[in-house]
Amino acid sequence: MAEDTGKNPESATSTSSLHRAFALLQALSKAPANGERVTQLARDVGLTQATAHRLLKSLVEEGMVEQDERTKRYRLSIAFFSLAARAANPYNLRDIARPSLLRLSARIGDTVFLLVRSGFDAVCLDRSDGHIPIRSFTEDVGGRIALGVGQASLVILAFTPEEEREELIRFNLPRLRNYGVFDEVYFRTEIRKICDEGYTACNPGVLSGMAGVAVPILDQEGRAVAALSIGTVTERLNEERLPMVVELLKKEARQIGERINPFDSALRRPADVLMGIK
Repeated sequence: MAEDTGKNPESATSTSSLHRAFALLQALSKAPANGERVTQLARDVGLTQATAHRLLKSLVEEGMVEQDERTKRYRLSIAFFSLAARAANPYNLRDIARPSLLRLSARIGDTVFLLVRSGFDAVCLDRSDGHIPIRSFTEDVGGRIALGVGQASLVILAFTPEEEREELIRFNLPRLRNYGVFDEVYFRTEIRKICDEGYTACNPGVLSGMAGVAVPILDQEGRAVAALSIGTVTERLNEERLPMVVELLKKEARQIGERINPFDSALRRPADVLMGIK
């Protein structure tokens, strides 16, 4: 009678294949943006080319890897990144930012806003009220304003990639004629200052007696997908107080940005998130 070693050869083979597949995924995570050839991947993980090709084919069938038909190079798929993002952070931007809004409004005493880009506009995704009544461009949660109007939407516009930003400016300028103060010179001047300083506290005077300051919330690629801002009365945002407010906003924005899920529905479809909270 053969001795029972308690080991299952089939199970051992499956485990070995799993380890090799993960090794290939790790190698692909370090590959160039345009992907890597099977020969190089095989060398990177110490496999024969035939074994690497077989495992990559399985990963392609599972949707975790894709192959460029022209170059034949392999790269991680969008489905892989989506899965990883959901696993790493199940919360949407509003959930992530809510503690920051509460901390800021308690510390500063002014109303704090979270705005997110939606096409050519910015939408107020959340707010935490301070103890001073104010007026704002977006008013309440769900309010929408053209990108460039108000500190938060202007800072989002400033940190949009240049080619896309130019298109946004061309589209939005005719929409802003009724405000009387927004023109191309104004936008370009303020955008240069924002990119240099990392925030804006410009006050075009549209809302009499009101002032504000905003900082961008940047994703992992450095794009401003949202903004944190405060709204207050003019006398509370003087030269002495401004640096403290800016530093607090930047600190919270960095913390939020580090936790952003690139597949977050709040970034792609903010209206859906707002409908869910009403």
